[in-house]
Amino acid sequence: MAKLNSKIHEVIVTTLSEGGKSHSAPMGIEEVNGHFLIKPFKPSATYNNLKRHHQCTINYTDDVRVFAGSLTGRRDWPTLPCQKIEGAYLSQALAHSELEIVDFDDDDPRACFKAKVVHEVNHSPFRGFNRAQSAVIDAAILVSRLSMLPAEKVQQEISYLTIAIEKTAGTRELEAWSWLMDKVKGAGIDLK
Repeated sequence: MAKLNSKIHEVIVTTLSEGGKSHSAPMGIEEVNGHFLIKPFKPSATYNNLKRHHQCTINYTDDVRVFAGSLTGRRDWPTLPCQKIEGAYLSQALAHSELEIVDFDDDDPRACFKAKVVHEVNHSPFRGFNRAQSAVIDAAILVSRLSMLPAEKVQQEISYLTIAIEKTAGTRELEAWSWLMDKVKGAGIDLK
């Protein structure tokens, strides 16, 4: 059952490593009653960074290469410094929210960091995702769970998502899709 006043957003969460390097990861975060709930798996760089440095940035982007790239070893996206927190946001973000962690629950296998918005900026209008962009994000979620899903389920989902790619993908979506399909094939899953 859904929580009251709860929304899930597919975003890129940017945290700072101990050495001050930006780390960006795709994540479905919840917005509940004016706060964001960030639930990284343990262990993960996002978990470690948030536990140590209680600030992060939520990036809203329509460049699906960032979602696919984060899962396929392509994490070096250009960033700009935040205005109100110690951190960075993606330079291609359409908007970003700068967050401060206000509460923390260290559950397994996912912790829950409750955050409040410190600052928000809209950089460019969001015109919505086309079908190919949505397909890439759905495929990225599948790739993040390759070790948890049966091969048949992955094959079935990829087969369906391919229809949207073939009909509406542009250059960025095709590039992101190819990275994800290489990852699926690398996991030994046959894509017919």
